[in-house]
Amino acid sequence: MSDDTYYEFGTAAERWDRAQLFFDAKEYRTAVRILRGLVAEHPGQTAQRLLLARAYYHSAQLSRAEEELRAVLERDPVEHYARLMLGRTLERQGRAEEAAPHLRLAAAMSGDTLA
Repeated sequence: MSDDTYYEFGTAAERWDRAQLFFDAKEYRTAVRILRGLVAEHPGQTAQRLLLARAYYHSAQLSRAEEELRAVLERDPVEHYARLMLGRTLERQGRAEEAAPHLRLAAAMSGDTLA
């Protein structure tokens, strides 16, 4: 038996709080374990999916981060932060050409200008 029970324990709100605490403590892989369950239960929750994508990004699971970010953008194409993160995730994978339009769009959405 694995210790996954800890990650599944409590209400969705308690698990969300726990995931945020682990993320803030830079325990990204532990945050991922909690967030995967939350996202599976509530796939339409943008905040949970974005935090999962960030945890994947920070734990160098870039293809998984990309997958979560694309899922957010499929539901909400004008989600500025997801657009920015997708651009950065693609850049980090060495896909700068593919990243550029996402970064430009994110900058336009936020009113920033790219140098």
